[in-house]
Amino acid sequence: MRIALDAMGGDHAPKAIVEGCLEAAQKWPDMELVLLGHEQSIRSLLGQPLPDNLTMHPVEEWIEADEEPVRAVRRKKGSSIVVGCRMVREQKADAFISAGNTGALMAAGTMVTGRLSGIDRPALAPMFPTLDGKGVLVLDVGANPEAKPVHLEQYALMGALYAENVLGFDKPRVGLLNIGTEEGKGTALTKGAFELIKKLPIHFVGNVESRDILQGVCDVLVCDGFTGNVLLKNTEGVAKGIFARLKEELSRNAFTKLAAAILKPGLKRFVKDMDYKEHGGAPLLGLKGPVVKAHGSSDTLAVLNAVRQARRFVERDVISAISKESQRLERG
Repeated sequence: MRIALDAMGGDHAPKAIVEGCLEAAQKWPDMELVLLGHEQSIRSLLGQPLPDNLTMHPVEEWIEADEEPVRAVRRKKGSSIVVGCRMVREQKADAFISAGNTGALMAAGTMVTGRLSGIDRPALAPMFPTLDGKGVLVLDVGANPEAKPVHLEQYALMGALYAENVLGFDKPRVGLLNIGTEEGKGTALTKGAFELIKKLPIHFVGNVESRDILQGVCDVLVCDGFTGNVLLKNTEGVAKGIFARLKEELSRNAFTKLAAAILKPGLKRFVKDMDYKEHGGAPLLGLKGPVVKAHGSSDTLAVLNAVRQARRFVERDVISAISKESQRLERG
């Protein structure tokens, strides 16, 4: 198995990417890892000796976080993101991971790696934390701001297959994000999607309200990209605000500091359960090969877990499963 990583993407690149890659190379000696990036920058971080299963593919271009995605992908054909997606398309890599420009990765994934037959639009599918520690796979969170019922139907199918084969959920419960749990609620989009999804050979639990997501009422949550992106950013903002306020309150005086010391083990476990770094990255489902978007703020642990996720993605041959089911759905 050969996995390529974008060494130039992310807030802590290339250091965090290189360090995570080194740990992954040691952890999985049966897997080859390829770092795509600026040669001198990477070599200064790699050290000697290198693991036998780690190589470097020099590139002279990379896409910055503030660049317009489609234009950057078209202009920078030799960038780390475009090269990585091309390696997957040409089967020179079994999977590609990037913590870089999300829009550029989605554009390159669609334009360079290509969509599966029967899938109209790929979906970005990160894991959201839940209070039971299991998490919920949410798709789409921004690959496609607008959607039709048939797209949500495809998301439900892809999400169920990925959750079962990669995340290890047994008969994953699939929910449709809506403003009420009753059948018939919502917009024309959600009503149409409900009718299509309930006919799929998956465990569909119906409509799910956003207030119940943290309770773990489903394993896969389906929504359009606009709604999913708002949900993602609001969740991140609320979590950041709560943790900041909690830290402030627990350091207010000697008594609260004592309470903090007592609560510290439990709080550390809670923070770990709610930490994106524990989940690795978000697959871009619906492409002809495994492409994983790691969080922009990924550190060494997040990169290691993204490699773990991509490895399982390849091992379980999820692309073939999605392709088979989507074509059957298309013939429908």
